Amino acid sequence: MTTVVTDNPRSHRFEITVDDELAGYVDYRADGSEYALPHTRVLPAFEGRGIGSELVVGALEQIRERGGSVLPYCPFVPKVIRDHPEYTDLVPADRRAEFGV
Repeated sequence: MTTVVTDNPRSHRFEITVDDELAGYVDYRADGSEYALPHTRVLPAFEGRGIGSELVVGALEQIRERGGSVLPYCPFVPKVIRDHPEYTDLVPADRRAEFGV
């Protein structure tokens, strides 16, 4: 199983594919280098395999590479950040309590 997370800027979302098939996405609204993440979706055929976490980690890594910050409005994203505390610094320090990270 090969998974790839890519940015689809035309759709304003990071997408994950499994063996070249769309498996899920996390929507974003970018304001400069700040990314608001309001919604994450894993398609039903791919649920229960950790695809959502892999998707969010891949999106966070790409945002980090761009020098960006994250506002994790989707409740799933802060959970992933808590599971991967190395991404906590992407959330502005003065907003971390708001998102529970």
